[in-house]
Amino acid sequence: MAFHPISTDGLQRRAFLGAAAAGLGAAAAGLGASAAGLGGIALATLLRPATAGMPPPAIRPRAKRVIFLFMAGGPSHIDLFDPKPLLNRMDGATIPPELLKNHQQFALIRGTPSLKGSPYHFQPRGQSGIVISSLLPHLATVADELTVIRSMHTTTNVHDPAVHFLNGGSVQGDRPTLGAWLSYGLGTENEDLPAYVVLTSGVSDGQPLLQNFWGNGFLPAQHAGVPLRNSGPPVLHLDNPPNVSAATRRSELDLVQWMNRRQHESLGDPEITARIASYELAFRMQASVPEFADLTSEPAHQFEAYGADPAKPSLARNCLLARRLVERGVRFVQLYDRGWDSHTDIDAEHTRQCAAADRPIAALLADLRQRGLLDDTLVIWGGEFGRTPVAQVSGATWGRDHHPHGFTMWMAGAGVRSGLTYGGTDEFGYHAVEKPMHVHDLHATVLHLLGIDHEQLTFRAQGRDFRLTDVAGSVVNDLLA
Repeated sequence: MAFHPISTDGLQRRAFLGAAAAGLGAAAAGLGASAAGLGGIALATLLRPATAGMPPPAIRPRAKRVIFLFMAGGPSHIDLFDPKPLLNRMDGATIPPELLKNHQQFALIRGTPSLKGSPYHFQPRGQSGIVISSLLPHLATVADELTVIRSMHTTTNVHDPAVHFLNGGSVQGDRPTLGAWLSYGLGTENEDLPAYVVLTSGVSDGQPLLQNFWGNGFLPAQHAGVPLRNSGPPVLHLDNPPNVSAATRRSELDLVQWMNRRQHESLGDPEITARIASYELAFRMQASVPEFADLTSEPAHQFEAYGADPAKPSLARNCLLARRLVERGVRFVQLYDRGWDSHTDIDAEHTRQCAAADRPIAALLADLRQRGLLDDTLVIWGGEFGRTPVAQVSGATWGRDHHPHGFTMWMAGAGVRSGLTYGGTDEFGYHAVEKPMHVHDLHATVLHLLGIDHEQLTFRAQGRDFRLTDVAGSVVNDLLA
């Protein structure tokens, strides 16, 4: 039996018409920022998780929560996890024409490019012998925790649609993201924090971080991701205005909630119930967010292990915050690290990115393991695609273009076979040829690890049932422990 509620299409249409007739549409949209000047209510347009009330899972869950380390822009599999001796030997030669059969146009390269091998040293690491680049010496120390997938492939070589696809299973930006589906399907383990939290870091390379990268799509609004600020207070307006006590704040909120409930009784708009839930969460987060974000309780050796400065925004600090979030029961934490779109100067740029990411990610895995959290937390690493085994620019400023046909991602933790290298690309790292794994397969497998049948978790919208994997995707059982 599919996991979906009674269709709310009619309710939403009726609610919209009623609101429009009464001039309430704009009032509802602006209520969070304007109602009585309440500091906590100003948070409500951002804070929306709630328990979904889904049936118990039919599949035994291996994982309870997810940390998704999203390397925005596309890290190079050729230089990090997928060494190609033949590619190195043929460095500078024109790309073999057979590689371009059934190949979509390069994103930016025009003409016939030359092959480009990797300048980095690779060697087997750990007892499992997982091969890792010299750019990632710290990750090499926890190689036996990894499940490396060398045969990923996706649908597009354009950034935003590819990010949408890896997050939501569609190149369109109007679909629910993985974190939203998990919030909807599993609810939250902590009513005082969002079920789906987003943290950002890295350097701006011209690629935007769009709000719908962590959107709820057509799912109820409370399942959208909540981005936390990477400097200053993690959420604005956590404190009450001067001379407003917690009791007064509660009374004001009770009045607003009473008005919202009456409005819901009149219109039946499900978005009103989402707003009610968001206001309540905002009130509770005035206590829970400062507690989770206060890093003074972390010992000095933790900051050293992560390479984090508690006063400076960074991927390292976000990794430490991610551990604190899952420790407190947050269902889905997604870390966006920008700066991996290396069309030129890839040697300098990937060296910089790896130097900032390698140590904290390795520390995160070790920390989760030491605390027993890795047993039920799934960690995912990857970008929207890989990078070409050909050079985009020749000479010292060489770089690599976008590459969707074969690239690497890895997982670690709950329910996956650690120390495994799965699948492979051809001798040039161009096409996924051994056990190809599509993004839909990744999503199906992740949902399975969390106890969800990807074909059953659906939501009816616009007259049809939607799911994260659309009409495709298979669970890759070879990855499961």
